[in-house]
Amino acid sequence: MDLSFSPEDAAFREEVRCFIAENYPEPLKGKLDEGDEWSKEDYLSWHRILGKKGWVAPAWPTEYGGPGWSATQRFIFSEELARADTIPILPFGISMVGPVIYTFGTPEQKARFLPRILSGEDWWCQGYSEPGAGSDLASLRTKAERDGDHYVVNGQKTWTTLAQHADWGFFLVRTDPSAKPQEGISFLLIDMKTPGITVRPIITLGGEHEVNEVWLENVRVPVENRVHEENKGWTCAKFLLAHERTGIAGVARSKRGIEKLRAIAATELDGDRALIENPFFRRKIAELEIDLAALEFTELRGLAALAAGKPPGAESSLLKIKGTEIQQRITELTLEAVGHYGAPWFRGFGMSDNEHAIGPDYALRAAPTYFNMRKTSIYGGSNEIQRGIIAKMVLGL
Repeated sequence: MDLSFSPEDAAFREEVRCFIAENYPEPLKGKLDEGDEWSKEDYLSWHRILGKKGWVAPAWPTEYGGPGWSATQRFIFSEELARADTIPILPFGISMVGPVIYTFGTPEQKARFLPRILSGEDWWCQGYSEPGAGSDLASLRTKAERDGDHYVVNGQKTWTTLAQHADWGFFLVRTDPSAKPQEGISFLLIDMKTPGITVRPIITLGGEHEVNEVWLENVRVPVENRVHEENKGWTCAKFLLAHERTGIAGVARSKRGIEKLRAIAATELDGDRALIENPFFRRKIAELEIDLAALEFTELRGLAALAAGKPPGAESSLLKIKGTEIQQRITELTLEAVGHYGAPWFRGFGMSDNEHAIGPDYALRAAPTYFNMRKTSIYGGSNEIQRGIIAKMVLGL
């Protein structure tokens, strides 16, 4: 494939860059670097701006509200968002359940849910993982029993990201306990305000309320909210996970992360010289950049295949493995670079009067981000599972 950018691509990049500069909300700039968490309104404010422009779902077909961009334009768009340090667009509606609905959903489901995902009216969460079904997702136990024109759902989900804000959730439930594990599962869209749903916070090592437990007790879900056929939810689940893993690679954000790491290493001292002049530390950054460049070319090949109408294959597992490993290495080196300034400090703990952080602003998020990123090699299907997929699909083992 031709990896050079055309004059049209350069013009598109300039258009995107100007739009971000003119429209990205001023209150969001640098908020995370100053130790604050992003709120629900923070996420939605940028989502609505991109939605109004028609740019919030770059990969969607135009008939459902996508902008009709090429793979190259989508790559440029993600690069410019990362370069400007914008708040990320949450994947649960745009990158995960949206494609499932427009691929497997009924006309009524498409008309009802897709416009509200684009506008940001509905905040979605994912109900996949359970205490006994994480990497082995097919062992899930949450059950849905048919009662007339409803399902009655009982069970527990865990690690449900930002469910405390969710209006809707997409859940995998077992509808035929006698079938083979992958053949007795259905994919349900559930209104999170339905009686019987309880969301309980899980505070992460980074001190943040990002994930939750979700309990479902006799939750009644209309049958019309089931996507695809009953007991065929595994097909939706695999389709969704392939798209999720491709997005997890985060190449553009990692490039920005290395830029920040280089800037920190040029400021922090190693004895009487800048840390960046330490050959051992500089070698670690160089190794990161080489691995990221290789990953970037793999992502470009994947985007080109998608543009040609080919679904994500084993390369989505490779992107997930290498992308998350690189993300973790960036946070490790950042924590190493800020040294003792990286001691954990979280705004709003309220445990004492000693609320002032010590050190430069760029060190405030070093420890929380380091701890938070430990999860990336586990979620979306652990990296061990991804290696098994590659061994089976590519090597035939």
